[in-house]
Amino acid sequence: MAAQKILIIGGVAAGPKAAARARRVDPDLEITILEQGRYISFGACGLPYYIGGIMQKIEELTQTPVGIERDSDFFRRVKGTTVHTRTRAEAIDRHKKEVRAVNLETGETAFFPYDRLVIATGSSPVRLPIPGADLPNVFHVWTIKDAVAIRKRLESGDVRDVVVIGAGLIGLEVAESMAKAKGLPGEPPRVTVIEAMAHITPNLLDPEIAAFVAKTLRLNQLEVRTGEMARRIEEAPGGRMQVTTDKGTLAADLVIVAIGARPNVSLAKEAGLEIGVTGGIKVNERMQTSDPDIYAGGDCVENVNIITGQPIYTPLGSVANKHGRVIGTNVAGGHETFPGVLGTAIYKVFDFAVARTGLTEKQARDFGYPVASVIVAGGDRAHFYPGSRAVHIKLIVDKNTRRVLGTQIVGPGDCDKRLDVVVAAISMGATVDQLANFDLGYSPPYNTAMDVLHHAANTMRNKLDGLARTLGPAEVKQMIDQGQDFVLVDVRTNREFSNIPPLRDKVSFIPLAKVREMHEKLPKDKPIVVYCAVSMRAWDAQRILNGLGFKDVRFLEGGLAAWPY
Repeated sequence: MAAQKILIIGGVAAGPKAAARARRVDPDLEITILEQGRYISFGACGLPYYIGGIMQKIEELTQTPVGIERDSDFFRRVKGTTVHTRTRAEAIDRHKKEVRAVNLETGETAFFPYDRLVIATGSSPVRLPIPGADLPNVFHVWTIKDAVAIRKRLESGDVRDVVVIGAGLIGLEVAESMAKAKGLPGEPPRVTVIEAMAHITPNLLDPEIAAFVAKTLRLNQLEVRTGEMARRIEEAPGGRMQVTTDKGTLAADLVIVAIGARPNVSLAKEAGLEIGVTGGIKVNERMQTSDPDIYAGGDCVENVNIITGQPIYTPLGSVANKHGRVIGTNVAGGHETFPGVLGTAIYKVFDFAVARTGLTEKQARDFGYPVASVIVAGGDRAHFYPGSRAVHIKLIVDKNTRRVLGTQIVGPGDCDKRLDVVVAAISMGATVDQLANFDLGYSPPYNTAMDVLHHAANTMRNKLDGLARTLGPAEVKQMIDQGQDFVLVDVRTNREFSNIPPLRDKVSFIPLAKVREMHEKLPKDKPIVVYCAVSMRAWDAQRILNGLGFKDVRFLEGGLAAWPY
């Protein structure tokens, strides 16, 4: 019997992964990849770090960990796969089960038969629909060619100002890499980020966590302008440009556009395959399209949100590789399923990690969940062990079922391992009570006896049980801005109060140890908001005051450590 023909369209992430997995499952398959670009199986997520000079050679993104180039010859020799680069698939004939493709170098047309087809056509950057968006020094960060051109422009030595349009994940990664770029003649450029929405990374973070990250960006001399929309880009004297927004004009020598991704589905659409509500190709849990002999994965498909069961578009390299493995198993005759995604993401801004998974508070409310949330700050290891760094956690749960719905974790401390713990918790349907008792590893160099994640879960439990009464930073900020009549109480020590300024000028200062003897100075007929460094003592103060007859007492979640304003 003739070998089964597996044809793959797309050679960056999902496609090569599917090929590698299929070959391991069935050594007799005839596997072919069509890729319109020059490079295959490259680490696109590393492009910002090449631009910033962390990696000096772009080849590091196209090589294996031991330095072997992942080119057509590598795939032929090691993976038993034929790869045609600079070959664009132009049409799928589902009746004949063949794909028409054109060689972009010679213009020649060829036809490739298949028994099973894999579509891994990826995504494209959303184009900015304003005048000047196609000027020479306006770039997207999408391909190796883009990254090489941007790095070359930076190395020219005449880039003083960079404007990044879009404060999503890619925009912030590129902005950070440019603001501290290595190997440039002279100082790194000044970088300004423009975001049309009210806060940065609006699809990933809630406002108060986004404000905390934006504060960190500004402390590192990166200008962040939210609620501002670019209107046009124009050439200016001296070979420069200017970006005009609805709020002013910015000088620029280089403009980066990072306003989102759009799935490449035209080939699938023209072949009559079903397109989902998010705009990505609709697939089932086996990654099959509406044609059972055609599979699809990576940035061109829509996923299912594990929590809500609703379609979601999640263009991430990590997801694409998982898709590829499932597809590779199934096209080789196996049966594997992909459960969906949680929208897990993590990125770096200077010395901060920014991590999230599941639903934001806004998303949870939009989906109709009865939401409870809490913000907690703490250290990533024992305070007495050198090198302890801060971690800030926002935890979102269903207040009725107590099921964990999502988290956002930021700070210079180890956020990634806490993120992955919550990913596991949500994936298994854990409640906040179960999370509070996860048997996490402890040793002073690595953790606290009770992890900051345990503290977040226990604070949430206390809140759900009516013991802890809290206010988030955004709520307290609103009370201050609106001039509401309430009493703000600082329960830190004298030394802390002297060294680190209070939240605002009008604060009642009562150290926790003196709350019982000085409580008569506080009015019982006004709301009281208590805070300290991270609000563990404020929680004690709230309960002490409750016991002394104060009814309307709340504490600030996360304390001064999590105050982003």
